[in-house]
Amino acid sequence: MEALIKEKLHEIEQRENCRILLAVESGSRAWGFASPDSDYDVRFIYVRPRESYLRLNRVRDVIELPINGVLDINGWDVDKTLKLLHKSNPTVFEWFSSPIVYQTTDFTEAFKPVMRRYFSSKSGLWHYLQMAEGNYREYLRGDMVKAKKYFYVLRPILACRWILEKGTPPPMLFSELAASQLPDYLEKTVAKLLDLKMNSPEVKMIPRIDILNAYMDRSIAEVRALVEQYPREITKDWEELNALFLAALEM
Repeated sequence: MEALIKEKLHEIEQRENCRILLAVESGSRAWGFASPDSDYDVRFIYVRPRESYLRLNRVRDVIELPINGVLDINGWDVDKTLKLLHKSNPTVFEWFSSPIVYQTTDFTEAFKPVMRRYFSSKSGLWHYLQMAEGNYREYLRGDMVKAKKYFYVLRPILACRWILEKGTPPPMLFSELAASQLPDYLEKTVAKLLDLKMNSPEVKMIPRIDILNAYMDRSIAEVRALVEQYPREITKDWEELNALFLAALEM
């Protein structure tokens, strides 16, 4: 599968006349809790030739391949990526910290130290809080629920707690988040659920786990109260991002 992914990335470079600066896995495989039938969520950052940024009729800043059931591949132009970093978009931090890397360049190493200086705790907290609230409300209220959806709520809750404690971007790996932020009394329950998730189809349904729902109810309320009181953060300037953009155009 890795060879197929790299082949697809090469085809994108040839067809789109671009250079891929970073390609990684995102989603359950990068989070460390993929099911046997999980698809591959490949995300990439690319740069086009300099002249393409100097036209009035600019092309889209996103490249998307049709999803085929196994592969989900899409990417962002480097200018879109840098604009989102200026807003401290958490997805940017996740892509650049993925433990599964398919393709990288010197740009990645130049990007990472700059990226850390643009992290906003408040932006990250809102992002993960809304993710937790949305998935909890939509998927975990019934008597029977999808096992995997617990991790789509637990992970953002733990990410919020990580940010509140450390003030840094949360790690991608669920195991690292859980080791740092999951309460001891939930360890066995979550370990059992994780084993079930990783050895069952994506659609596996289970009875609602009341002890986890109670923790989620309490955590979401606590985090929301803290985020609403969180101080406004200073907006960073564009200087370092402009320098990164110009450097990418030279690659």
